[in-house]
Amino acid sequence: METGTLDDAGQGGERSAERTAGEPGEPVWIGLPPGLLRMRRLLLVVWLGSMTVGLALLLGLLAGPVWAALALPPLAVLLWGWPMLGRNWRSWRYAERADDLLISRGVLWREETVVPYGRMQLVEVTSGPVERHFGLASVQLHTAAAASDARIPGLDPAEAERLRDRLTQLGEARSAGL
Repeated sequence: METGTLDDAGQGGERSAERTAGEPGEPVWIGLPPGLLRMRRLLLVVWLGSMTVGLALLLGLLAGPVWAALALPPLAVLLWGWPMLGRNWRSWRYAERADDLLISRGVLWREETVVPYGRMQLVEVTSGPVERHFGLASVQLHTAAAASDARIPGLDPAEAERLRDRLTQLGEARSAGL
């Protein structure tokens, strides 16, 4: 079950990082913070906006104003990508259960990853320069199987550290029982 906020127009807005409770026995899903969506949309505007302006100026100066219209495809991609980033952001969520961590994502192809605590070998918190600027961090989970590594992007650094510490603690407790 997903929750949303209503904007001034009464339409469903962007989902916050609040916990959502489902039926009894269902996992408690946690969405990603809105800062990740802001960061991704800003990067989209910076890259495709500057590409549109640069291409329009270059074509306008070298080939004439009619040819500058060829700069419109990056602008179209920007306009298409804006809502797509929102849909993708809303699709990401995770849930901590008694024996494993669930990570769910995907709009067209839904993917749900189950990572048993006893199989975790390493839990990393990473934050690149752009993520740090926006106050975000990612949690990377490494397991015995190379193909099953899981990642939760765009968390608040405090939540990423809390999750890392909790997963490490649970992983050590579960692996000790093997």
